[in-house]
Amino acid sequence: MSSPLDALAGWPVAAAAAVTTPDQTLDEAGPVEKPWPWASVTKLLTALAVLVAVEEGTVDLDAPAGPPGATVRHLLAHASGLNPDGAAITGPGRRRIYSNAGFDLLGSVVEEGTAMPFAEYLRAATVEPLGMASTTFAGSPASGAAGPVRDLGRLARELLRPTLVSEQLFAEATAVSFPGLDGVLPGYGIQRPNDWGLGFEVRGTKRPHWTGGANSPSTFGHFGRAGSFLWVDPSIGLAVVELAAEPWGPWAVEAWPPLSDAVIAAYAP
Repeated sequence: MSSPLDALAGWPVAAAAAVTTPDQTLDEAGPVEKPWPWASVTKLLTALAVLVAVEEGTVDLDAPAGPPGATVRHLLAHASGLNPDGAAITGPGRRRIYSNAGFDLLGSVVEEGTAMPFAEYLRAATVEPLGMASTTFAGSPASGAAGPVRDLGRLARELLRPTLVSEQLFAEATAVSFPGLDGVLPGYGIQRPNDWGLGFEVRGTKRPHWTGGANSPSTFGHFGRAGSFLWVDPSIGLAVVELAAEPWGPWAVEAWPPLSDAVIAAYAP
């Protein structure tokens, strides 16, 4: 029986992918136990760790963090005014400026609030409870994770049905924060608006986009320069994860949306 993931065999790069519901893996292809870098997909894991700390009361979403006037919430939503390198180029809440430096600051916020090294807290708060035994983290909270597709699928199942944080907090995190902000979606150009939640990119009405045309506006997730992605479409209860041996580029722009559309056609309820 054919699978939409059979398409990976025709890609110009080696890759692995999986399709999951909240309860089980429906399909997988490629070397799903091989660890690869996640690059910016790491931000999903970091955001989840921050939310756990918020739930515990060791981090406050509205506490000052970053440039003057910015908060933890602004940093998570790429709305602090920091550019990718950490320079403040506008005031908080004025524009969606994708900032790796902002996520690195979040690591420091968590360290201060929890009195633990960020890597240690990330493992205790997310990696170990989710059984992601082959996932490693080193360096930047924005991009330092690596692991196999099977572990990334465990994260996807958590994002489909959260157990580490409350439904209320998770709903807030995956809704649009600071609605109406324009900005550049890396690799895909300016988006009006460039919707984002608390660490989770929200698809909204973005065109072009790395997900498929069949994905609902409520789809959330992230992609990474390592050729990695994770999306969750809560309207159909499906998630897809993918890791690759080559960095994001024209191959991904061409391959990812048709793959997402084929998965939705095959597995949506």
